[in-house]
Amino acid sequence: MSDQAASAAKPVIVKKYANRRLYNTESSSYITLENLAEMVRKDRDFVVYDAKSGEDITRSVLTQIIVEEEGKGNALLPTNFLRQLIGIYGGNVPGMTPHYIEQAMANFARQQETVRETMSKTLGPFMPPGMEDMSRKNMEMMERAMSLFSPFYREGEARPDPDTVQDYQEEILSLRGEVERLQQELAILRAKSGK
Repeated sequence: MSDQAASAAKPVIVKKYANRRLYNTESSSYITLENLAEMVRKDRDFVVYDAKSGEDITRSVLTQIIVEEEGKGNALLPTNFLRQLIGIYGGNVPGMTPHYIEQAMANFARQQETVRETMSKTLGPFMPPGMEDMSRKNMEMMERAMSLFSPFYREGEARPDPDTVQDYQEEILSLRGEVERLQQELAILRAKSGK
């Protein structure tokens, strides 16, 4: 393994100081939350430690990034979703929630790609110039947003019990059924437009 590949595999160590400044130990420079968000978008793993206590504060920093993105007008998270997420805290199933959210986001990403491909094939010939590029940019934005959720589950954390996973898998199958129904509707629309 090359030195570059080895360094890419190791997470970047970032220290957060009391003055709220973030220090990237790999580049020996101060960085911003936007720099960390860009690292997430580029699939570059990092861990943030409190410089004084040594405590791993990566989750709270990732949450800060989401709050900052939402504050910039890039509202992605619906209000009801945020309320439901807050409701989970203090509930009796918080241990399995991160794994479930990670699975749901991965499934969502796969389904979005399928829908995007279907829409492109179906509506591509009818789209005005530039519309496909706008759709591609919107999809990239969604993928970046979804990548912010994947760090919530880390290797070594307890996995949910199999019965609970089965419940969630049934819900995922239901969602897949809905996607298939939408794909069939698209096929019908495509057939009608071909006449």
